[in-house]
Amino acid sequence: GDNASGRRRSGHGVRWHGLLRGRRIIEMPQIHPTALIDPRAELDSSVEVGPYAVIGPRVRIGAGTVVGAHCVIDGHTTLGRDNRIFPFASIGGAPQDKKYAGEPTRLSIGDGNTIREYVTINTGTVQDEGETRLGDDNWIMAYVHIAHDCRLGSHIILANAVQLAGHVHLGDWVFLGGLSGVHQFVRVGAHAMTAFQTRLAQDVPPFVTAGGNPAEAQSINAEGLRRRGFSAERITLIKQMYRLLYRKGLTLDAAREQIEALRGELADADADIALMQDFLATASRGIV
Repeated sequence: GDNASGRRRSGHGVRWHGLLRGRRIIEMPQIHPTALIDPRAELDSSVEVGPYAVIGPRVRIGAGTVVGAHCVIDGHTTLGRDNRIFPFASIGGAPQDKKYAGEPTRLSIGDGNTIREYVTINTGTVQDEGETRLGDDNWIMAYVHIAHDCRLGSHIILANAVQLAGHVHLGDWVFLGGLSGVHQFVRVGAHAMTAFQTRLAQDVPPFVTAGGNPAEAQSINAEGLRRRGFSAERITLIKQMYRLLYRKGLTLDAAREQIEALRGELADADADIALMQDFLATASRGIV
């Protein structure tokens, strides 16, 4: 079932190998015989596909990726290496947008992602860049929905039943608590976190923990930063930025001026200040 490029198109036969202690060894097929894979799909020869999975003609799947039973992968969808997709996920479906008229928009998923049961991820729309995009090493729990044109970085955790509307952007290392809902066009900065059942209708700056309905800033994500190797001094400076934003009664412009004045106090933290400043400069929906 392998073509000259080494990509498996189809072919579900069993091949017999040699003898071991007088017993035949069977190399079981990587693709279950009940899976429906369009012959135009491009799958690396190491991809595993479970029973009753359906893979469409414009799908490309990289080495080491495992597609579970009853999954549907469709659309102009590319998955990188070593992803694990659990049963009943729907990946690359058309966007839930009434303006969508069948344009060839895309979904791009990086490497090492875990996508659990009943997750739905849609392709993009031409009203944006035409692509929904996920980075690497993300942990997407059951029943999560990632709508059209979302942009997700890497090392993100989305707990059970998180719902992302269209055009949502999540930075690296974001954690969203279970049953959280995110309004369209909202951005969540790197290392930010939400509590259980949070409703987000405004942007969440980097490093901030937010919670509630509607969401309010509660603290910084100090425990997450410690787990990622941030020093106590860096965390202290990030707390200073948080206090300037939320505890000093300053306008946003005044807070940004004082945050800028922190540059140079700790060399390791200048990148953290730049991350915060760049985010605040483009917070078009306002911040929590």
